[in-house]
Amino acid sequence: MNTLEIIYYTLMIFWFCSEIYYSLKLKAGKTDQKVKIRMNLTKIWILFTFCFFTPMIVAYYSDLPILKWEWIHTLGVLFLISGIILRISVIRFLGKYFTVELAIKKDHQLIRNGFYAQVRHPSYTGVLLGLLGSGLYLNNWISLLLAFTPMFLMIIDRIKTEENALIQQFGEEYMQYKKQTKKLIPYIF
Repeated sequence: MNTLEIIYYTLMIFWFCSEIYYSLKLKAGKTDQKVKIRMNLTKIWILFTFCFFTPMIVAYYSDLPILKWEWIHTLGVLFLISGIILRISVIRFLGKYFTVELAIKKDHQLIRNGFYAQVRHPSYTGVLLGLLGSGLYLNNWISLLLAFTPMFLMIIDRIKTEENALIQQFGEEYMQYKKQTKKLIPYIF
């Protein structure tokens, strides 16, 4: 194993373990208003695990390079690091308002500063950036698609549900916030 491989697999293990930790520790409280979603946490975990490990297996057994340049592995690791740092930073930034389940707290406030000044869902951006990085590191078209696409589709669906709940909670204030920001990528989408 070369140094970049060690870094990649160490980051993936760290990320997976941190998501397990957050799933156990950051659930909605008993007094929180839980929002019903199509995909419950068990199904989301199955999908996340699929997007996490299946691309590695596919890359091991197939050779469908995205690019023949070695720097794509480094780029992938940089995206992976960026995604993990963004995800963890956003979770810490939100503090008590972050839950792995969609929930509205009794004293819920609409956060519009920090990470949320330009993007409404930066935590999801972190997940997608990390998965994109993993797919790029593996340098395999099928791996890239398997790492990114299923989770992207699930996140887009989840955002719709989450935003409907936030509109119900905050009304016009959230509608104005939506007009001023993008979903996942500043100035773009």
